[in-house]
Amino acid sequence: MINITFPDGAVRQYEKGSSALDIARQISEGLARKVLAADVNGTTWDLARSINEDAAVKFLTWDDVSGKSTFWHSSAHLMAEAIESMFPGV
Repeated sequence: MINITFPDGAVRQYEKGSSALDIARQISEGLARKVLAADVNGTTWDLARSINEDAAVKFLTWDDVSGKSTFWHSSAHLMAEAIESMFPGV
């Protein structure tokens, strides 16, 4: 088991290897639908990445500047891949 500390100071235990999305689902299905990424120990992580040690976790949603920034960054990569597939060498 690993200890996850939330921004409000609450600490809960989860299975080692749980992802941020797994944890969000256990808290609330509504949260799981809203979360875009997670701040894990001060670093932005993909929701599917496993958390294998004690960590401080903050869920990033559209309501957070970091959540919007992560969404826009990921969207830019997807758009670039689409353009490159349509116009090779661009």
